[in-house]
Amino acid sequence: MTIALPARAKLNLDLAVLGRRDDGFHDVRTTLQAIDLHDLITLTPASRTTLTTSGLAAPDTKDNSVLKAHAALEEAVKRKLPTAIHIDKRIPPGSGMGGASSDAATTLKGLAALHHVTHDLTSIARNLGADVPFFLTGGAAVAEQRGDHLTPIPTTPQWFAIAWPGIELLTPDVYRAWDQMHGDMPNQLTKAAMSIEPRLKEFANGRDDESHQWQMTGSGSAFFCRAKDEEDARHATRHLESWTAIARAVGHWA
Repeated sequence: MTIALPARAKLNLDLAVLGRRDDGFHDVRTTLQAIDLHDLITLTPASRTTLTTSGLAAPDTKDNSVLKAHAALEEAVKRKLPTAIHIDKRIPPGSGMGGASSDAATTLKGLAALHHVTHDLTSIARNLGADVPFFLTGGAAVAEQRGDHLTPIPTTPQWFAIAWPGIELLTPDVYRAWDQMHGDMPNQLTKAAMSIEPRLKEFANGRDDESHQWQMTGSGSAFFCRAKDEEDARHATRHLESWTAIARAVGHWA
């Protein structure tokens, strides 16, 4: 049996950083919205575990969130779960849309289904990364503390235009920059991200027009704007030379 699952991206509709914690992480309050842009994770029972990749900027198979999720689930259930795993990457890396976290959460769910695992996945997901628990359920949620304490909220049907400058940002670097300068809403990490990568400011300045207001998602480097409908989303990206996508909000899937 082979299982193929979409690992959907997310957008941070707003993001406030409340301060640095004693453990070195940061407390945040952010509204997360899952969208239909997705990687595709395919899992097949095998004699040993392997990982192959294709698509957009395929990740390093030696240090991948999917393999970390696989190892964490094996450790939790105390048995081997040999699986051939393939990732078709469609979410840009280092873009702030949660691709690696979504891949990890989707792998946990796929492995549990494939190998008949009944272990609770939430605690495993929380140890893999702050965003990973959100991708177990999707939809829309207010995320607090490290981002792993979730309050589900209704999903509002809406379309988005997305643009990515081809710049990968490391989340820890952006938060360290925030410690020095803080920032403004709707995303208080934007100023910090631009201080690390000056090209991002030039990219952002080229987005806005009279009918669309662009903002950064997560710790960057992708930007998005809300659109009235699919046609309006396509209109917002029509003259952009960077990687672009249009997407719509996706509701809860657990």
